[in-house]
Amino acid sequence: MTAVEQAKNETRAFEADVAKLLHMMVHSVYSEKEIFLRELISNAADACERLRYEAIASPALLSNEPTLRITLIIDAEMKMLTVEDNGIGMGREELVQALGTIAHSGTKAFLDRVEASQSNSAGVGLIGQFGVGFYSAFMVADKVDVISRRAGSEEAWQWSSDGKGTYSVAPVALPDAPNRGTRVILHLMKDATSYTERFTLERIVRAQSGHVPVPIAIVEKPGAAPVEVADGAALWTKPKPEISVADYTDFYRSIAGQFDEPAMTVHFRAEGRHEYTALAFVPGSRPFDLFDPDRKGRIKLYVKRVFITDDAEVLPRYLRFVRGLVDSADLPLNVSREMIQESQILTAIQKGVTSRVLNELEKLAEKEPDSYAKIWDNFGAVLKEGIYEDFERRDTLLALSRFKTTTSAKAWRSLKDYVASLKENQTTIYYLAGDDITRLEGSPHLEGFRARGIEVLFLTDPVDSFWVASGSSFDGKPFKSITQGAADLGLIPRLDTQPQPTSETDKSVSAFLAFVKNALGDAVSDVRPSDRLTDSAVCLVAPERGPDRQLEKLLAGAGKLTAAAKPVLEINTRHDVIKSLSSLSDGDSAFKDDAAHLLFDEARILDGDRPEDPRQFSDRLARVLKRSLHNG
Repeated sequence: MTAVEQAKNETRAFEADVAKLLHMMVHSVYSEKEIFLRELISNAADACERLRYEAIASPALLSNEPTLRITLIIDAEMKMLTVEDNGIGMGREELVQALGTIAHSGTKAFLDRVEASQSNSAGVGLIGQFGVGFYSAFMVADKVDVISRRAGSEEAWQWSSDGKGTYSVAPVALPDAPNRGTRVILHLMKDATSYTERFTLERIVRAQSGHVPVPIAIVEKPGAAPVEVADGAALWTKPKPEISVADYTDFYRSIAGQFDEPAMTVHFRAEGRHEYTALAFVPGSRPFDLFDPDRKGRIKLYVKRVFITDDAEVLPRYLRFVRGLVDSADLPLNVSREMIQESQILTAIQKGVTSRVLNELEKLAEKEPDSYAKIWDNFGAVLKEGIYEDFERRDTLLALSRFKTTTSAKAWRSLKDYVASLKENQTTIYYLAGDDITRLEGSPHLEGFRARGIEVLFLTDPVDSFWVASGSSFDGKPFKSITQGAADLGLIPRLDTQPQPTSETDKSVSAFLAFVKNALGDAVSDVRPSDRLTDSAVCLVAPERGPDRQLEKLLAGAGKLTAAAKPVLEINTRHDVIKSLSSLSDGDSAFKDDAAHLLFDEARILDGDRPEDPRQFSDRLARVLKRSLHNG
């Protein structure tokens, strides 16, 4: 070997603590090993894009191979995977500089670089920068060889390392090198041999890199014909007139992993301060894990058609049912999800995509109410979470919300419809919350409202009790539970006329109400006449302040309520049973005491609860029945 050849064959020690740095890359930066393939394909695609740009000024660079490509070559027998491109390639100094970035910069400089890309939205885009993403290859390989030939050069070079302390650079005979571009050869670890399986590679490529701007093919074994797995065309980059409904459906099914058809498609390109393309779908059916507390969004994030993550939370949690992707033209490819999440560019994208999806839902609700009703059937309970969580868009979400009501228990009603039907002197939107619409329809609390033709919303989703309690209003009208506080129905005329009780009756009834309150003691906070009851004798309502009856039950069930408020027992003073009980003499105090507790238990049962003491309830009922039979 000549002195010149010896100079060209060089082994270098990593000057920085590369072992520590690689440990950080493997265990901290990347949480999944298969990310290495995305990084290598990203680098390859970037090299092809750079050649395409340079060929504008020097067309000869592309003359011998005008078609750019990325090829994955499997050698299962040798436990090797090769990622090869025919892009710009690298010379010796470029290899040393690019693949020695970590060693050249040192650990601190590398970390500074990561921090810069986090704090500066125009910071270093790590795509295609060997020394960062490239080193993820050592998560699956115990040795990596890189053979590269610069476009237009007559020399080829090989960089090799086991990632532990040194790397070498040496010349390569041209017959053993690509005509142009870079060949990355991974000598796989024993536990990474699955990356020599064609199915595994196809799955990763389609999920993570299927839309890079360069075709990707797989060669199942050395010498075999390549099989294309990605054509280099991204559906979302095409003009909308060129995309058919079938194209959108096929793409939706591939990205969502579902077999239904999308109920709504949102496809747009944002230009201006930030450039990005969004393609989002509302599924036609409800995912089985929609209410899983650990379920996250399903919007994939791309940068220049290279997959970054599906965990970037592009949309808020209340839109977690939406599937699709966002492709940013200017978001840097950071090395961790946390850094991407804190990017100001991503914040702008989140705001823009969320607003657009909600805007398209508004248009659909107005133009195609039946189609929107199907979406609401599937996802309304989730959308309503936003009323509680997203104050900025609360009015929009309230306008999108649909409800079953006392006047429309089968079809959905909007709040706009409700407000348009307000009765004379009605200034409040009334609701009744519970978990069973059939039981709600039979609630005694509705009687006074039905008597006046007042529409009441049925709120049957758990989240309803929270957003209505958060001070929400619509069109200046506050929401009020009909199971809390006074009904305040006096100013709203009844549809019929009922005779008012005489003063004599008033006096006897008032005395009975006082007796009931004394008999029940601390079980209730008050006993009062009711203007919301017309047919039932009694009902329970919550005090004016604090949670309503349904919210109190939810909080108690979740262990979030230390002490429940004492309910108010409302009594229908026009009811025949109450009139009869009020007319009893003081000598019937034992019977009246039993009646008072039975009325309270009746109200609990009507409210969906059990009697406070089943044994005493049974005994009191037996005594009352015995007296009734004796008197009969």
